[in-house]
Amino acid sequence: MSKLAKVFTRASTGLDAPIVTIEVHISGGLPSFAIVGLPEGAVKESKDRVRSALMNSNFKFPNGRITVSLAPANLPKSGGRYDLPIALGVLLASEQIKPVVDINKFEFYGELGLDGLLHTTEGLLPAIVEADKAKHSVIIPLEDVNQSALVDTTDIHPANHLLQVCGFLNGTNSIDSPILEANKSATYTKDFSQVKGQYNAKRALEIAASGGHNVILVGPPGSGKTMLSERLPSIMPPLMIDKALQRASIYSVANKPLDLKQMYIRPFRSPHHSSSAVALVGGGSNPKPGEISLAHEGVLFLDELPEFPRNVLEALRQPLENGEVHLSRAAQQVSFPANFQLIAAMNPCPCGHNGDGTSKCHCTADQIDRYNTKISGPLLDRIDMVLDVPPLPKEALLNQNDSSIENSETIRNRVVRSYNMQLERQGKFNDSLEPDEIEKLVVLSNKNKQLLESVIDKLHLSARAYHRILKVARTIADLEGSQIVEQQHLIEAIGYRRHNS
Repeated sequence: MSKLAKVFTRASTGLDAPIVTIEVHISGGLPSFAIVGLPEGAVKESKDRVRSALMNSNFKFPNGRITVSLAPANLPKSGGRYDLPIALGVLLASEQIKPVVDINKFEFYGELGLDGLLHTTEGLLPAIVEADKAKHSVIIPLEDVNQSALVDTTDIHPANHLLQVCGFLNGTNSIDSPILEANKSATYTKDFSQVKGQYNAKRALEIAASGGHNVILVGPPGSGKTMLSERLPSIMPPLMIDKALQRASIYSVANKPLDLKQMYIRPFRSPHHSSSAVALVGGGSNPKPGEISLAHEGVLFLDELPEFPRNVLEALRQPLENGEVHLSRAAQQVSFPANFQLIAAMNPCPCGHNGDGTSKCHCTADQIDRYNTKISGPLLDRIDMVLDVPPLPKEALLNQNDSSIENSETIRNRVVRSYNMQLERQGKFNDSLEPDEIEKLVVLSNKNKQLLESVIDKLHLSARAYHRILKVARTIADLEGSQIVEQQHLIEAIGYRRHNS
C-alpha cells in the first residue's frame, strides 16, 4: 500500500524565504530514491545523507520506491537545509514515527550528518522571520540557535540529532526553546577621543553621520584617514530593531557569523582594493550578498580608492542612488538591500606626499591628473563631501592631555538629535531625500539663490550635485536645530563640495 507524508520548510532566495512543501511518497516496485522539484547538487546528494542518517539512528530504511517532491516545482532548491524535513517525511510515510503534535504547524531545517547529527544551515534567519509571520513553530540545528535571538515571538526548538527531533514529535522528550537576547546597549571599542587633532574632519564626519552623506577623505599617508573612518559607526545612531533584523538576515544569507553583542551597532565593511565586482556587489551562480549589502545601514570604507579597478567602482553607482542591488541569473533574479554610506580615502597624488609640507613628492602634474581621473565624474557626482585631512602637527601629536577632544558619546548625542528631527519630519536621512522633497524642505531666499547660481556657474555643477549641496546644508541646519537653511549653512556645504567639482 502506498503512503504519503507532507513536511514544511522554506527555500532561500535572496532575503526571501518562500514556503516549500516536501511530499514523500512510498510505493511498491523496485527500491529507488528520487528527488524532484529543481534540486541542485547538494539537494540531490541529500538522499545518501538521509539513508545513512536513518540507518545509523536505528530506523529502517523503507524497501520500496521513494519519491520526494519539493513544491513548488519551479523554484530552485539549494543547500543541505532539506535533509531533516526529507528524513522526517520518509519516517512519517513509513509510519516509523507517529507525531502527537500537529506536524502542519511546524517547519524543519537542518543538514544531516551520516550519524544523524544536525549541522548548521546558512540563510536561516529569513526563514525564521517568515515562519513567525505564519505562526509556525520551528525546529533548527542547535548550532544556529543564535540566529533566533532577534525574533522574540517564534516558538523555536534547537536540536542536535535526528533522534532528538523524532522523540520530540512523538512526545517522549522535550526540546526547550532558547532564552537569548541581543545586546541592545551598544559597546564601542573605537572612540573619537582616541583621535588627536583633525577637528575639521571630525566636524565633517559628524555632519555625514547625521545626514547619511557620502564622503571622500584626501590626505597623505599617516594623517588619520583610516582611523577617523573606523570610528564613524561610534557616532552614528544605533540601529532600530527592524534594521538590525534585516542586517542579521543579510549576514545569515551570506553565511557570516552573527555577534549578538554588536547587532545594534551599524556595520563597518572595509574590502581590499583587489576585490572583484562580484565580491563588492554580490553575485555567483546562487547569488549571495556582497560587501555593499553587508554594509547595509552602515559604512562601506574603500581605502586607496583610486587603486580599485574602474569597473568595480562603476558598479557602485546604481546602488548609491537606489539603496539596493539587483542580481539577475538564468535561474533566478534576486535583490539585496544596499543602503550604505560610502566613506573613501585616497592620497593627494600617487606617492601620497603632495602638499604635506615636505619635499618628498616628485609626482608630475600629469601623473597627479592621471591618478585623480581614475575616479569617474559620475561616481564623484554621487559624493556629497570631500575633506582635506592634513598631516597632524607634532604639537598636537605630543600633547598627552588634550581636554578639548570630544568622545564619541558626546558627538553621537548631537547626531541622534539631528537624526530624530529628520525621522520626525520626513522619516529618513536627508541624503535619501528626493528632489521634490528637497525643494519643500530647503526654501532659499533670493540672496541664497544668487549665491548658488554663482557656485553652479563657477564649479559647473550638475543637477545632482546641486541637490546634494542642499541636502548637506539641510543636515548642517538640523545639527544646529534650525528649521531654516541659512546662508552660513549653504556656505559650509559648498566648501565640502568644491574639491570634487
